[in-house]
Amino acid sequence: YEETVLNAMDLRLLNRIQTVTWDQVQRAADLACGTGRIGVWLKQQGVRSLDGVDMTAEMIEIAQTKGVYQQLLIGNMLETSLEPASYDLVTVSLADEHLPDLHPLYREVARITRPAGYFVIVGFHSYFLLSGIPTHYNRDTGESVTIQSYVHLFSDHVQAALQAGLSLREMHEGLIDEEWIAQKPHWSRYLNRPVSFAMVWQQEHR
Repeated sequence: YEETVLNAMDLRLLNRIQTVTWDQVQRAADLACGTGRIGVWLKQQGVRSLDGVDMTAEMIEIAQTKGVYQQLLIGNMLETSLEPASYDLVTVSLADEHLPDLHPLYREVARITRPAGYFVIVGFHSYFLLSGIPTHYNRDTGESVTIQSYVHLFSDHVQAALQAGLSLREMHEGLIDEEWIAQKPHWSRYLNRPVSFAMVWQQEHR
């Protein structure tokens, strides 16, 4: 998806979050950081120090140009080399749909998050994916390539999080509204349908 659509899916929801006091976050990890969109937003909110992880070297190179990350690592967000219990905040945005199983993600987040630290996850709403709207990207040639997506119910997130020792603190769902349609008129048939969600989890005291 182009950046305007991605921003409507995740940044609008991140702006609603009240649980996390962003400018009090000393150290954050941006998993599946991609080109650094979320990293830029986090720094704009006042997050002090930020590390990023992504599997794709090309994405990491672009993220590096944003100048917001303390360190950027090429790696799997399910098995990072990040230090345990070292982050006040961990974020994952629009990436969980690529995972067949959520449990490894929540376990890794729990491993690297400090006691009482937060995990903010933004994803495609299951309704959106079940409606047959695939995630995709465009090659330089203009060719659209569909990416395999897995549908996760909210109960899947809850079960994986609880088993990892995380507690739900806040949740939001994003709808395709009139503001969205004003930017993307061809989405009008999806008006008032859910497209994304945001959950805020907190690490239980160890």
